Amino acid sequence: MSKSTSALATPLREQLERLAAFEPSEIPVISLYLDVRADQHGRDNYDAFLRKSFGSRSATLSGDARKSFDADVERINQYLQQELKPSTNGLAIFACSAQNFFEAVQMDVAPDGHWLFLASVPHLYPLARLTDQYPRYAALLVNTNSARIFVFGLGSTESQHEVTGTKTRRTMMGGWSQARYQRHVENFHLHHMKEVVDVLDRVVRDEALTQIILSCDETTRPSILEQLPQHLRDKVVETTSLGIDAPGHEVLAATTELMRQKDADGDAEQVERMLGAWRANGLAVAGPDDTALALSMGQVEEVLIAAVPDGLRRASALPEAAPGPTDVESSTPTPGDADKWKLADELITRAHQTGARVRFIENTSLLDPVGGVGALLRFRI
Repeated sequence: MSKSTSALATPLREQLERLAAFEPSEIPVISLYLDVRADQHGRDNYDAFLRKSFGSRSATLSGDARKSFDADVERINQYLQQELKPSTNGLAIFACSAQNFFEAVQMDVAPDGHWLFLASVPHLYPLARLTDQYPRYAALLVNTNSARIFVFGLGSTESQHEVTGTKTRRTMMGGWSQARYQRHVENFHLHHMKEVVDVLDRVVRDEALTQIILSCDETTRPSILEQLPQHLRDKVVETTSLGIDAPGHEVLAATTELMRQKDADGDAEQVERMLGAWRANGLAVAGPDDTALALSMGQVEEVLIAAVPDGLRRASALPEAAPGPTDVESSTPTPGDADKWKLADELITRAHQTGARVRFIENTSLLDPVGGVGALLRFRI
């Protein structure tokens, strides 16, 4: 028997694709990222940042741009007062009243400080990085008579599914009776494992998941692995041994840490793969210019980009996916060169427009020799 619970929300991948398709506007688009967690005194800490940023930016605008910006500020403040959920830790808002455009993303994870970007299109780099830091994946906890399947994404539980089999108990028998009973028990366990796999297969397919963490004891592991079809087995990225009744928040914390370690190990391997292919003149490019060009041609399978864009440098004048200047305001002491943020965002936007995967490399030194970015290609022209 199986049952499911789900948090109804628009998948972030769909929101990113929609935002990436936004047509450039002559009137500035606000991209606002806020850490809305309460401080140690239980108070919000973003009000001062908003007053300073909104005031200074409004003073630099005039005409229709000023009118649109001030209307956006009013709507953002209204949203913060009326629609921000108490459980939300991170918030991204994209607004341009001149285009009748307003979209908000409330998250259980917080961005790295407060950020305000003004540009002709939504600035997606911080949001895309959060999706890389907290990817969507399934966690399967299973034993011989029960199973729990979680779908996690952006540091929260998106859905949960339970499968309950028939409990069996040990009895004292002998001879043929014992053998028949043992076969009876094995049949129950086999039926349970098949039902678990059927539910897992449906969840992975419906949710378009590419990664699974498997948690079970040594007795159960051979049985569940034997029943997993190859396409699911290929998606198992890590195994562990959490208790079947572990609280959801503990499952989330433990599997998030496993995913983070797996991602860090994979970063080094993937960068080395990209560099090797690039040096051999194979299916890879390196550097901001060549990566941007390959993205514009639809060649890119996966972009590898530094998690902090400080090292990005544009060597030549390329056609820009997001024309017009980018204005950056941040709560961090050094928000960095606006041109670097703009270049990083162009690469991310182009990737989402062309269906390329994006991988943020936390150890930025791995990409320093090639200007902070490279890409693996689908094909060469």
